[in-house]
Amino acid sequence: MSHLSSDHDVRFAHARDASGLELIPEFVARPSTVEELTEILQQATASRTPVTPAGWQSSTTGASITNRGILLSLRNFSTIHDVDTDQRTIRVGAGAIVADVRRAAEAKGLLFTPDPTSEEESTIGGAIACNASGARSLRYGATGAHVRALTVLLANGERLDLRRPQLEKNTVGYRMAHDPVEWFVGSEGTLGVVVEAEFALQPLPQQVLGLIVPFAREADALAFVVSARQSTAVHPRCLEYFDHGAMDIARVAEGSSSWATTATAMVYVEETGAHEAGDEELPLDEWLALAESHDAMAEDIRVYDSPTSQLEARRMRHAVPATMNERGAARRPYGGRKVSTDWAVPYPRLAEALGVARRFATEAGIPLGIAYGHAGNGHPHQNFIAQDADELKRIEQVVYATLREVIAMGGTVAAEHGIGKLKARWLPLQMSDAQQRLMRAVKKEFDPLGLLAPGNVLA
Repeated sequence: MSHLSSDHDVRFAHARDASGLELIPEFVARPSTVEELTEILQQATASRTPVTPAGWQSSTTGASITNRGILLSLRNFSTIHDVDTDQRTIRVGAGAIVADVRRAAEAKGLLFTPDPTSEEESTIGGAIACNASGARSLRYGATGAHVRALTVLLANGERLDLRRPQLEKNTVGYRMAHDPVEWFVGSEGTLGVVVEAEFALQPLPQQVLGLIVPFAREADALAFVVSARQSTAVHPRCLEYFDHGAMDIARVAEGSSSWATTATAMVYVEETGAHEAGDEELPLDEWLALAESHDAMAEDIRVYDSPTSQLEARRMRHAVPATMNERGAARRPYGGRKVSTDWAVPYPRLAEALGVARRFATEAGIPLGIAYGHAGNGHPHQNFIAQDADELKRIEQVVYATLREVIAMGGTVAAEHGIGKLKARWLPLQMSDAQQRLMRAVKKEFDPLGLLAPGNVLA
């Protein structure tokens, strides 16, 4: 087959992602044009060779690695086309870095809202594949809500150019068939290969206010989050939570080891106003009053009122998963790794869910996972570091027990990073037999030979 490399070094360079797994592909393909990509897919179909699409391989679920057939790298599809300022849209290649797309939109005074924490390493194709979300998703929603059109190649090389309908009313056929863009958002490479996407943009907020609010008690921090969601006086676009362990990492990253040392939790807030209008006065006093009413450590509250300082706050937030990735990688030689969860519950029940998760960990005799992330959506990340294979097994048992309780609370086993290979076993906890049969029927329709992304989502 043409355009394929079987070189060991090339294959090994594409064998790892952020999941902690290592799967060495049989071949790597790195096409630069749609024509080359089409040829690869056609040849793979003819030879019944599996194909797993990937970008910069920042997946935490093993979705972007494989040991079966071809690892299809889309990194060369990185073109960012001109912003259409009249229509407020941007069209980009699947291999474009999310942060680069954001910067291109900002240069035109517009906002590209998808903001996964790994925005400097994650690609547009990957963000669409797992319907990625981030801190600002509290206000703007996940990636899929902003996709307006897709160019997709099916397993046999057939090209689909899809656009969301702009109808306000439609009663033709099953609702699941109304919007073909929805078929591919969140499909994790199992139904087709996204080549290009068009996104809707929003006006860039003229003012952004950031605050870090530390608390002596975690319960107060989580109650503060609930109150902020329910308040009409403040309008958060993100409510990011850090437990004690995450705070320790953040302090090191920022170089402020003496700050808020008695705090056990903190919340990072961004406020852009009720309407994000340029002349709107942002409610700093209201935020401070809300924090005080929940016994925040008022003297240690930090205000971030410039783009530079807010970028530093976001880098501090990113230091938590980056540090945990490093700790997990250090345990690979011993059979351990990082175990990352992204379950979510209705936000008023987050404190309850975290308490249950920690009780299970304590009963199993494993160190508590570090918890951080999108508390405003009831969506924390728990990161555990398994020192060896035995501890890995015990952690996975704790995660399983936690997920059962999460589902009982009306939650989900995965809210941000998709299912991939690592979480495919959890799918039956949430999806009924009928739902799984429907998914398999859709998979068979688009990929009848089952060649795309084997092992992802549907184990």
